[in-house]
Amino acid sequence: MAFSSYLISMMPLLLFSVLASSFMAASASNFSQDFDITWGDGRGQILNNGELLTLSLDKTSGSGFRSKNEYLFGKIDMQLKLVPGNSAGTVTAYYLSSQGPTWDETDFEFLGNLSGDPYILHTNVYTQGKGSREQQFYLWFDPTQDFHTYSILWNPKQILFSVDGTPIRQFKNAEATGVPFPKNQPMRIYSSLWNADDWATRGGLVKTDWSQAPFTASYRNFNAQACIWSSGASSCTTQSPSPSPSNNDWYSQDLDSSGRERLNWVQKNYMIYNYCNDLKRFPQGPAPECFT
Repeated sequence: MAFSSYLISMMPLLLFSVLASSFMAASASNFSQDFDITWGDGRGQILNNGELLTLSLDKTSGSGFRSKNEYLFGKIDMQLKLVPGNSAGTVTAYYLSSQGPTWDETDFEFLGNLSGDPYILHTNVYTQGKGSREQQFYLWFDPTQDFHTYSILWNPKQILFSVDGTPIRQFKNAEATGVPFPKNQPMRIYSSLWNADDWATRGGLVKTDWSQAPFTASYRNFNAQACIWSSGASSCTTQSPSPSPSNNDWYSQDLDSSGRERLNWVQKNYMIYNYCNDLKRFPQGPAPECFT
């Protein structure tokens, strides 16, 4: 599908997303207080009194940051504006991850492309060190022209990936079928911008054009409604994820009929890869969670 044609086909959803994005931007934090730039030798910067964070990539190095806090369940929102122009070979990763050999992880990865070709949004879920649960999407807008909100809702029922309030992927708790679910390991928020031209664009056929460097991705309006994990304990009580009941709907949130309809619409029109359907890669058949 041509980029221009799928933009036209998604105008109703695009309108919803713009409205949702404007509401989500209302609550923001301070990057200086909430994050540490962890690598890049100055290529990551916190600007505008903590309201803006940028990561840059050149031929020498990329850059990255992580949250000061660890979280055990939460709703995490971040607005990103991705590398514009010829971004082929670059990857902007934004994810939650724990540590250790049996780590849990929930990934957004934005795979760059040649000018005029759409980004690919790559998602994955790791539980106890096992991943290979990739789903990939095109977006219904140009993610380099403005900021858009990318959200991870993580509660005991599900992990829900959303873009501008529109759900694109749901990973349900399928422990009843023997599939581990992230529920015991606190995770930090990480993001990085790095060179992956050995695989990121058309399987590595298109290489990074370093004459376009530095490549820059921008972040703003981070918001976390979440249980902070510190010194072996959660900021949430065992009965309620927040001292304020009015703020903890996310803890028991599930998709309503409208959410399921929008999820199905995105997956029908914009999903370009689903590991559940890849019988060449998984000849033994789909994973158990594919049937939940």
